[in-house]
Amino acid sequence: MAGKGNKSNFIVQGSILAVASIVSRIIGLVYRIPMQAIIGDSGNDYYATAFEIYNVFLMISSFSLPLAVSKLVSARMATGQRKAAVKLFKGAMIFATISGLIVALIVFFGSDALASAMQTPFSAYSLRVLAPTLFIVALMGTIRGFFQGLGTTVPSAISQIVEQIVNAIISIVASYILFSYGGRVGEVMGDSAHYAAAYGAAGGSLGTCIGAVAGLFFVSFVFFAFRERLKNLLSKDTGADKESYKTVLKVVVLTVVPVLLSTTIYNISSIVNQFLFKNIAIYQNYSPDDLNIWWGVFTGKYKLLTNVPIAISSALASSSVPSLAAAFAQKQIDILKGRIALAIKFTMMIAIPCCVGIFVLASPLMQLLFNDSSDLVRILLQVGALAVVFYSLSTISNGILQGIDKMRIPVTNAIYALIIQVGLLLLLMFVFKMSIVAVVLAHTFYAILMSLLNGMAIKKYVGYTQEIKKTFIIPAISAVLMGVFIFFIYKLLMMITHHNSIATIISIIAGMISYAIIMLLLKGINREELANFPKGNTLIKLFDKIHLLK
Repeated sequence: MAGKGNKSNFIVQGSILAVASIVSRIIGLVYRIPMQAIIGDSGNDYYATAFEIYNVFLMISSFSLPLAVSKLVSARMATGQRKAAVKLFKGAMIFATISGLIVALIVFFGSDALASAMQTPFSAYSLRVLAPTLFIVALMGTIRGFFQGLGTTVPSAISQIVEQIVNAIISIVASYILFSYGGRVGEVMGDSAHYAAAYGAAGGSLGTCIGAVAGLFFVSFVFFAFRERLKNLLSKDTGADKESYKTVLKVVVLTVVPVLLSTTIYNISSIVNQFLFKNIAIYQNYSPDDLNIWWGVFTGKYKLLTNVPIAISSALASSSVPSLAAAFAQKQIDILKGRIALAIKFTMMIAIPCCVGIFVLASPLMQLLFNDSSDLVRILLQVGALAVVFYSLSTISNGILQGIDKMRIPVTNAIYALIIQVGLLLLLMFVFKMSIVAVVLAHTFYAILMSLLNGMAIKKYVGYTQEIKKTFIIPAISAVLMGVFIFFIYKLLMMITHHNSIATIISIIAGMISYAIIMLLLKGINREELANFPKGNTLIKLFDKIHLLK
């Protein structure tokens, strides 16, 4: 159990899920560009506001289910309780059906009241379209969690990509069609611009719903194809099936609720920020239309870009939980510490250079993606680039604590961080009058607090001492040197080509290569660690040929 294959399997599975998440985020980034052009910043505000509300209810109903199910299934499979693992999955499906249906109905019929509370009444159209998705995602997430608990993230990974491809196609087509239709409705209502944007945003939300349906069909197909193999696994379990469904449901609820509270409070900061920002800004006599545009830029450009690297840590956290839970259940503390170290290091190796790259190429990236060279979006990206590092770190540390059965700790930490963040946001808005920049600073500060509090908890409960030099310092030095290099490369290419797209794309590629070379020269990663990554042996051979790996 402690061999190299088992030691590195979780990082391989995490990488599969991370790659799928990155591909999904890239698809999401690509389709949001034409969609943004169709519905505009105001429409993007309606779309984003609906999603903020949807995400809160998703967390309440089912967001924690994949993580909880994977943890419970993994712990039982590790001790040979295969029948109990399957029964637990069935109990989780019952829970998902009930919770998903109830929350979907609440959101559908309460959409107008929820949208008005966020000072964005036109987002109600998108919210009503999103409501059925809550039920669909609850079922899909449970099946994904079951497969992750069995030690494979492939069904989850492929379904994510299928879901996002369908989402992209439907979102673009539906937003275009409904934007035009909304304009005609608006002519009758005497408000063409707002109705067009609202209906266009609803079209984007329709893509999310249909994409979720496609994802559910895929994982359901895989599950039914897996039934024969599952029967064979169950036949090898000769133990008595002692757990009743009542007991199983109790276990699911007791596991889901702490994870639910953690993820809800951890992620609710965004909707709290929006509620406070818009209400305070209206009190300060800012124009509602300006607020819609600012929030549209914050969610549709700043968060959309910074969430791409954060997706890696989110995927790695989800895939790490079963492995950490298994090691914890078997009291393999040294293996547990090794997996924690590898997960954090892998996350930082990606997040730190992404942070520097976003800071240096803030304006070129926005021009490339959205044809937006405004100072507002550049400032938001540069002020908030650090959030990439700390949201990645806080996400992976949340997953670690959940994996070692300390699920209440992230809840407590999130409450502390949220209270302090709210105080900071009020200070920045009332005293320093920083408007939307205050939200970015508070957003970043929240992640910093979560990272510090979670880190202290991991040290306390696992006895894990964080390695600093190779996990943080060397990646930071490598990233800064990379940043200086790509800054001059971009300037030089602009002088030669006068094309931002060419200069930006080549600068990104040059940055990736230079960062990898500097990391190897500074010995930030060794041969054994590299072997644990997907295609690690291929990379080792390549680096050996050019004499970069010692």
